[in-house]
Amino acid sequence: MPKGKIVKVSGPLVIAVGLPGVRMYEVVRVGKPGLIGEVIELHEERVSIQVYEDTSGVGPDEPVIPTGEPLSVELGPGLLTSIYDGIQRPLDIIRKKVGDYITRGVDVPGIDHEKKWEFNATAKEGDKVIGGDIIGEVQETTTTVHKIMVPHGIEGKITKIKSGKFTVEDTVAEVKNDKDSGAAKVTMLQKWPVRKQRPYRDKHSVSEPLVTGTRVIDTFFPIAKGGTGCIPGPFGSGKTVVLHQLAKWSDADIIVYVGCGERGNEMTDVLMEFPELKDPRTGEVLMKRTVLIANTSNMPVAAREASVYTGITIGEYFRDMGYKVALMADSTSRWAEALREMSGRLEEMPGEEGYPAYLATRIAGFYERTGRVICSGTGEREGSLSAVGAVSPPGGDLSDPVVQSTLRMVKVFWSLEAGLAYQRHFPAISWLRSYSLYLDNVREWMNDNVAKDFMECRNKSMSILQEEESLQEIVRLVGLEALSMQDRLTLETAKSIREDFLHQHAFDPQDTYTSMKIQYRMIKIIIKLYNLSKDAIEKEVDFSGLTELKVKEKIARMKFIGDNEESKFDEIESEMEKEVESLIKSSKV
Repeated sequence: MPKGKIVKVSGPLVIAVGLPGVRMYEVVRVGKPGLIGEVIELHEERVSIQVYEDTSGVGPDEPVIPTGEPLSVELGPGLLTSIYDGIQRPLDIIRKKVGDYITRGVDVPGIDHEKKWEFNATAKEGDKVIGGDIIGEVQETTTTVHKIMVPHGIEGKITKIKSGKFTVEDTVAEVKNDKDSGAAKVTMLQKWPVRKQRPYRDKHSVSEPLVTGTRVIDTFFPIAKGGTGCIPGPFGSGKTVVLHQLAKWSDADIIVYVGCGERGNEMTDVLMEFPELKDPRTGEVLMKRTVLIANTSNMPVAAREASVYTGITIGEYFRDMGYKVALMADSTSRWAEALREMSGRLEEMPGEEGYPAYLATRIAGFYERTGRVICSGTGEREGSLSAVGAVSPPGGDLSDPVVQSTLRMVKVFWSLEAGLAYQRHFPAISWLRSYSLYLDNVREWMNDNVAKDFMECRNKSMSILQEEESLQEIVRLVGLEALSMQDRLTLETAKSIREDFLHQHAFDPQDTYTSMKIQYRMIKIIIKLYNLSKDAIEKEVDFSGLTELKVKEKIARMKFIGDNEESKFDEIESEMEKEVESLIKSSKV
């Protein structure tokens, strides 16, 4: 291949000439250190390259060598439990090779090419296969079976397949097409360009919620499996903690966590916690179903732009196996800032607040790769890929272009508020500004799998919280005494919903995760007490007696009741009914 040469270096942007035939998004090696770069603009003979490593010390006339390939990730056994940088270089392997700091130009494959895996063939010789068909399995971790698929573009009859121990580069099967003279060799390793969406057969509407164990999300603003959501909020409001909670406890089969431009100490928390935390579903450590992509704020800015695509391509790969995958991106604002920096260096016409004019298109392209799909191949294998992105607008300003472009695409909006965070109410998700457009989609699932009146309790709770907001205005103007007993009951119930149900301690071993059936029992008891108290007020019971019920202390501690202690809710309900009945009787005397 012909070598080009550098004519200009501007931070992560390098301009080169002498590269005839080079294509958009082709990977090149830049300078004497062989830095990894990607072609992002072609202008006559001048080629603009964004470099994913530090360009200090690189100067004009140094060589640029094209590779002829787009930026791609390696897909195969060994992805799970891995920790990658933004361009899928395994950080633990790099550390062993060059020490604690990544050396420029270091080239390490994304997957171990020497490790042998036990391959179990599930297809047999003579079977007809097409791209996406599963031909075998590898027990990648104790919790996850890695399914080996026929690469896209290969179809025909299997002429050779064998079980045994192989590296990812060894041939495990051969597929012969009548139109071709030779047989295509199938290995356990696939390569896929990160900017190209992996194909599927059909896309279906979502119908099942992604259960996260966070009460304000699951009960009030659920996200569906295959859905999209965003968490905008100011600094310190808890975006990263919420995303950590989703990654830890959501009932997805596979988690892909992308730390895109976040602080190093926050990524360190993830890297330290995940190998130790137990998955509530399997009892194994969470890391066994997780892929981490760590691209911290002190890493080269251009790699942020690649990191989200690396993450979603890995997510699509596991989705194609028929798994339910959840991707967390923290934060897409840092990705947008990387786009803005590169756009400025390319001297493109700036859009709103300096972001490139194509910002909304890039964000839409990212979230459109999610969904609940019928996977490629024969059969009706179904997989889903959900994506939740944190957005960090300056000063918490929700009119920021990144927030607005994201809100146009996603269907769940969890609005974090600094005011709630300052009141130590966590998660600081506003119940008045947030919304979920998946409520109708998951209604049937909730009715069938949780309780027939689950959505009824949820809607009643929301109306009480909304009513509280308007009543607070009256209280500020004329005082609490001006309210009727019914309105004061509404305020008291709203306080119980906020403090006893919505407030959740992420670092308490019991309170950090609440199953759907326990969430239902909790909200049901609060609404039942509201209805009992409402009837008591109509029977002229003194309101002060209702506020001093002894059972309220037990209601405040409901969040610490475990799944195997459901009988305690029956006890609370029984005690609640007796105390209110006693008040009604004493008021008649």
